Amino acid sequence: MTDSNRIIIFDTTLRDGEQSPGASMNTAEKVRIATQLERLGVDVIEAGFPAASQGDLEAVRTIAEKVRGLSVAALARTSKQDIDKAWEAVRDAARPRIHTFLATSDIHMEHKLHMTREQVIEAVVEAVSYARTFTDDVEFSAEDASRSDRDFLCRVFEAAVEAGATTVNVPDTVGYILPHEFGDLIRYLQENTSNLHKAVLSVHCHNDQGLATANTLAGLEAGARQIEVTVNGIGERAGNTSLEEVVMTLHNHRASLNLFTGVETREIYPTSRLVSTITGIVIQPNKAVVGANAFAHEAGIHQDGVLKNRLTYEIMEPETVGISQNRLVLGKHSGRHAFRDKLAALGYELEEEQFNHLFQKFKDLADKRKEILDEDIEVLYAEEILRAPDFYRLEYLNVVSGTQLVPTAMVKLAMDGVEMQSAGFGNGPIDAAYNTIAKMTGTRSKLMRFSISSASGGTDALGEVTVRLKENGFVALGKGADPDIITASAKAYVNGLNRLEYLKRNPSLSPEERGL
Repeated sequence: MTDSNRIIIFDTTLRDGEQSPGASMNTAEKVRIATQLERLGVDVIEAGFPAASQGDLEAVRTIAEKVRGLSVAALARTSKQDIDKAWEAVRDAARPRIHTFLATSDIHMEHKLHMTREQVIEAVVEAVSYARTFTDDVEFSAEDASRSDRDFLCRVFEAAVEAGATTVNVPDTVGYILPHEFGDLIRYLQENTSNLHKAVLSVHCHNDQGLATANTLAGLEAGARQIEVTVNGIGERAGNTSLEEVVMTLHNHRASLNLFTGVETREIYPTSRLVSTITGIVIQPNKAVVGANAFAHEAGIHQDGVLKNRLTYEIMEPETVGISQNRLVLGKHSGRHAFRDKLAALGYELEEEQFNHLFQKFKDLADKRKEILDEDIEVLYAEEILRAPDFYRLEYLNVVSGTQLVPTAMVKLAMDGVEMQSAGFGNGPIDAAYNTIAKMTGTRSKLMRFSISSASGGTDALGEVTVRLKENGFVALGKGADPDIITASAKAYVNGLNRLEYLKRNPSLSPEERGL
């Protein structure tokens, strides 16, 4: 295969993906994901929108300095001020890209931009030309391209390429178009834009009708050579095209599609888990490629077939996407060396202090469970990387509940080193615990999200609880894990309150850092 068959993977998890409700990330978390994306082998990271806030600019700049094996892009509107900030953020990248955009559909031009078609073309030319004074890697996106007049879209792209755009992007911004229509649009653009062969043609699809992956593949078959995707398909509204779905489809159908990527597929699952952990967006069990049930077989006839030959019901092997089937099961007799090896095998890197703290958590859990699985360690790791300073520490929890009892919680908290005890009631055991903790801490936060998941099977499975709290414009994610789901819930709540308290005690933090 030639380079013309290689698909450029443009990952926008840190920009478009972060627009998922409640998915805001701080700089350290963005850098952690960017480093993993580099390990995954994507070609371009869209690290953020620098003009949105000083915090976002600093996050993009940090990523640009940190990751060196790929292109780092910054998003900008078609204004010199935005482009200046974008360049300020990515100028130290090994391969900097400025990505500018403007809407081209009649509905957007009339109701949002209040601009004529000629004014839009003029603005595009001016922005792209200005961006080219900084870097020779400039991308232009025609927002709402799938609902734009085709001939006008050709004129816009022709002007953008003439002005110096090296990539032009066709977004299905509202996820409305059908796959055969999208493929036809891509072909039309190539046939009717005189200079389009001088630029890379890109597609960016949203999943409002569940068609993002299908539309992206249709675009590739029609000639597009860059795809804009997010890990786990996260993004605004129903999300974006899922990186793992498109990459594995191309991997599985490489012979027939004659297309390939530079992605190291064995890093897909670790990347998926990391993004889920940091954003707090739980992966649905039946999610393609990375869901908990993606390689599970419940029906007897399926199990029988897989035991005889995996190809009977598995079109790809779990190991291909980084799901290990040869697991070293740890227990209470496992030492630090074995635990460190397991973390490395799972793709996790920790500083010594973090490792010591996590190892103690592991030993505590091993005293309660005979075997510790990979999923248990992933949950413990998630708690560790989201750990905040212990303004509040849960020392003791006792909950009484039942069909004939009023749920009651007795709690002991260490608050800034001082131990306090209290009790309270609720509609259920978790509500009672939360009411008591809220009363003791005096928090006025609102519980925006509460979710429970099981790390593995069995009645003694480690339960994982995720909460999202909001107070005075600050939003904080909290995670807790324990074989006792009520204890896990209390841990998650206290973790979230600690992160909120950190934000409140550091009011000078940037808007980006408020996503802690």
